[in-house]
Amino acid sequence: MRKMKRLLVLGGITLASMMAAAQNPIICDRYTPDPAPYVHNDTLYLFVDHDEDVTENNYFTMKDWLLYSTVDMVNWTYRGTPLTGETFKAWAKTDNDCWASQCIERNGKWYWYVTATIKGEAYPGIGVAVADHPAGPYKDSIKKPLVKGWFKIDPTVFIDDDGQAYLFYGNNMLWYAKLSKTMMAIVGGENEVKTKDEKAFGPYKGYNDDGTPKTNFEEASWVYKRNGKYYLEYAAGGVPEHWAYSTADKITGPWTYQGKVMGLADNSFTIHGGSVEFKGHHYLFYHNGKLSGGGGYKRSTCVEEFTPNEDGSLPFIKYTAKGVAPLQTLDPYAPQEAETINQCQGVKCMGDYTGCYVTNISSGDYIKVRNVDFGEAGAKVFTAKVKAEQKGSMSVRIGSKTGTIKGTVSIEPTNGEWQDVTCELRTPITGVCDLYFTFSGNGSSLFDFDSWQFSQDPLAIQAPKTVNSQLSTLNSYDLSGRKVDVQSKKSILIVGGKKIYNKEKLK
Repeated sequence: MRKMKRLLVLGGITLASMMAAAQNPIICDRYTPDPAPYVHNDTLYLFVDHDEDVTENNYFTMKDWLLYSTVDMVNWTYRGTPLTGETFKAWAKTDNDCWASQCIERNGKWYWYVTATIKGEAYPGIGVAVADHPAGPYKDSIKKPLVKGWFKIDPTVFIDDDGQAYLFYGNNMLWYAKLSKTMMAIVGGENEVKTKDEKAFGPYKGYNDDGTPKTNFEEASWVYKRNGKYYLEYAAGGVPEHWAYSTADKITGPWTYQGKVMGLADNSFTIHGGSVEFKGHHYLFYHNGKLSGGGGYKRSTCVEEFTPNEDGSLPFIKYTAKGVAPLQTLDPYAPQEAETINQCQGVKCMGDYTGCYVTNISSGDYIKVRNVDFGEAGAKVFTAKVKAEQKGSMSVRIGSKTGTIKGTVSIEPTNGEWQDVTCELRTPITGVCDLYFTFSGNGSSLFDFDSWQFSQDPLAIQAPKTVNSQLSTLNSYDLSGRKVDVQSKKSILIVGGKKIYNKEKLK
């Protein structure tokens, strides 16, 4: 019996460790289907759709498109909701049907191609919005769809070596067209790719009601080029879908079927994504229905790393809960956005190109930041920027959400203003570890969380001289966690919710 108990305990530890190490799905505060990764300089941007968390789960409820980014592949920064149905109000429905999309940069402009249903029609159109920055603001400059018609969904955009841009799209059928230099017009008409060609897309999958053979190509085309060869990845096999690919020597084909890349997605009858190379590593993004409450209409982005075969072919890639390894560490001594997250529970990221933050914080929620390098000297002080309507607290933990508390900041109401709160850590944090922020308080929506930073220096209880000129107009002055009491004209430091006064009055 003792042996059995010991095995159960060990098994529990192993299971807990596996759960703590799980990284897929990679976005945890909302459902994020149809991932479209794009590499620009040292950053990978992830453009995704958004399945709403609604009680009804019998069809897609999609009202906007979201943006995330990463530099290390394990911590993802929410960059806002740059596009909604309202962006395309000149021609599209604004309350739903914000379907698959892809964004690309050219000559300093960002072009985001999306699928949306045309107003007054039952079929979709493909539109494009343009911005100077990946996070926006975006504008629908042409105020009409580039492409419209039955089955014409799921755009993928590609710029060839000669500078010519192409748009591929289609469901069950597949088309491509050249884009103008402005990236906002079709030139030369559209061209159909014969998806019922077994050599191009593999064996037929049964027959349609009208007796015609079903194509192996379903939807979600993804086009790129590597080592002189063109790759076309796509959802295949009808519904439920798996992930497959074909190759060609020219962007216009003919295409040759190469096989499966992934099997059926977990808890989802669709699969949609694409491959990308980032910092010398190859990644395949896709979605499944494994996030809590998820399913076929509530899907979430995942990612796997793979190595292409020597002949350029793609291996069959297995699904994992573990996900991918970090490419670099995160610097805790530089200001970090609160919405840079590896895993989380309960919280939600909000904001737009002007600034994002974490909200919807309740007692028991947490945020995990992975692979943080505190160095040998270690961190001694923690500062967070918050905005609060009620009292609450934030604790710093290492290793797990129930790990030893290294420090806690007490948070008071801030009268609608962002305020820095600071605490001295109980013991220094050293080395590379996973960082957890846990939250406590009464009720929900305790406070908003904007950014954080650690310091290796002990708290210096001194107020800057520039504060003196502010005393006559402010009830208090806030800078890096320090406040000034106007009546005593002494500098104050808030530590663990207690006021610590400087010995001398301000000069």
